[in-house]
Amino acid sequence: MTFTLEDRITGSLVGAAVGDALGGPVEGWSPDQIAERHGGRVHGVVGPWYEDWRTARPIAPYHKGDGHVTDDTLMTHALVRVYETVRDHLDAYAVAEHLVPDLMSVPRWIPELEAEALPLQRVFLAEKWIVTRLHYAHADPREAGAGNIVNCGAAMYMAPVGLVNAGNPQGAYAEALDVAGAHQSSYGREAAGVFAAAVAAACLPGATAASVVDTALDLAKDGTREAIAAVREVALRHRDVESALGPLREAVAPYDSVGPDYRAPSLGARRPSRLHSIEELPIALGMLLVTDGGYEASVLGAVNYGRDCDSTAGMAGAIAGALGGAGAVPAGWAAQVAGASRLDLHAPAAALASVAREVFARDRTRRRAHESAFTTLAAPR
Repeated sequence: MTFTLEDRITGSLVGAAVGDALGGPVEGWSPDQIAERHGGRVHGVVGPWYEDWRTARPIAPYHKGDGHVTDDTLMTHALVRVYETVRDHLDAYAVAEHLVPDLMSVPRWIPELEAEALPLQRVFLAEKWIVTRLHYAHADPREAGAGNIVNCGAAMYMAPVGLVNAGNPQGAYAEALDVAGAHQSSYGREAAGVFAAAVAAACLPGATAASVVDTALDLAKDGTREAIAAVREVALRHRDVESALGPLREAVAPYDSVGPDYRAPSLGARRPSRLHSIEELPIALGMLLVTDGGYEASVLGAVNYGRDCDSTAGMAGAIAGALGGAGAVPAGWAAQVAGASRLDLHAPAAALASVAREVFARDRTRRRAHESAFTTLAAPR
């Protein structure tokens, strides 16, 4: 089946939001703990881990569950709004000039807080870093990510970069590295580039889970590439998620700096390194390989994997949604998440598709101008 640009972008952004919402309530736990808590594997939207979520630690005061999206989706939609404003490729300066004011000055409905608030009041400390460094410290946007915790914070909302560069993984990789420089360094920044490239690759006609992972391996560097390669080798031996959960964790463990206890990170956790990788992206790619790119199976695999599963499921959902188009995301799930989160999940996709078409037209004009100039320069004298 041939999907339109709008199909791919809708599938990706709605798919990411749904994956994020499904993973939120079980984030931080292991597969065994999740199965014990829910009487088996999670198969859809579930409620909070603790009934007294308002006061229970370490969850309070967030209502994770019942279809609420997390900060992953809030940041993704914020980046879409930046694209709507700039209507061209983004860079680190766009983060300083547009994303930071959006986070710190425009109140929005925050599903996990069940209140209207500034997005800055919900996002994690690694995202608050952007505001601290760019608004208060006046850091060079291209270098502002240096010194921040190295995690998946930048990667988790880079799907829009891949979608604006749909079909051009190399362009998506380069643009995401520039944008993410305002937020992350080291393998956190690298993961942002590779994830954006994977989303762009998933938009190619005829793309498959295998071709997406091949593209990721072609572009990834250092520990990120090694982690993806290790996970790929294991994923190709499995055809069902249940049998793959343990082996995938074992494959990525040497590269994941957090360590075996997600809630008690190791001494070397989240520090810059050329040897390490974030865990979420390789596992998301592994789930896609195990399930041959199927949306429901890959997202539920990521959810039941546990650990940082809202981000892992969001990444798997973004790529699987781009592969399978808007129809790949179960309509019931999307409706539950949209209703519970009080969000229009389709409006950002429509807006970004319009921007992507404009950006492509600009790129074509720029490319033709370059071709003309180079032809003149290179002509025999």
